[in-house]
Amino acid sequence: MGRYEEIAQAVIQFGAERDWEQFHDSKNIAEALTIECGELLEVFLWKDCKESRELTAREMNMAREEAADIFIFLVYLADSLGIDLLDAVKDKLHQNEMKYPIEKARGSSKKYSDLDI
Repeated sequence: MGRYEEIAQAVIQFGAERDWEQFHDSKNIAEALTIECGELLEVFLWKDCKESRELTAREMNMAREEAADIFIFLVYLADSLGIDLLDAVKDKLHQNEMKYPIEKARGSSKKYSDLDI
């Protein structure tokens, strides 16, 4: 068993031990995931790009905790929908390779539909 599988199993077990599956329908988990993403954004509120790269120890800890919450809810969502996250990421990377070929996308922040312009 890989590290991801171990952690995902621990997350699912944590919720099961507390009888939280009853609340873990896909809609509610997606909402919770969005809220946690908002809490991560709060760490960066009113910071410019330079400041966002130079977080204080307190801010870094907050970002770390919110990132963990996001990961936890993403595991719950994947479990709820029967998605193998690692396969989904692998497939998405392949799709992105097609949309963003190195020769067109390197050093560019343009969306794939604007790379030919």
